[in-house]
Amino acid sequence: MTDIAAKIGRTIRLIRTRRGLTQGQLAERAKLSVSYLSLIEQGKRNPGLDAVEAVADALDVPLNIVVFLATDVEELEGFDRETAEKLSLLAWKIIDAKAEDERAVISK
Repeated sequence: MTDIAAKIGRTIRLIRTRRGLTQGQLAERAKLSVSYLSLIEQGKRNPGLDAVEAVADALDVPLNIVVFLATDVEELEGFDRETAEKLSLLAWKIIDAKAEDERAVISK
């Protein structure tokens, strides 16, 4: 399996767990089978762009943020390590803020 597929799988799992979703819930939202989602998260399947986009949409996270978070800091040419880490932290804050907004709407 490609290194990027494994990184995207780990990133999807991290976002899913931060959102408090089970694999079953995410798979249903993304219209994927639970077994396929599990294999993606484990880095055992190289998902196509359509599948990654479906998962990103189901997580309510822009696809480019999923791909960015799956990128190693060393791979970000033109950015020093500190800037890349700040961008990564900002991406996680965006994800967490969106989740907090959704919880606030649900609790009303």
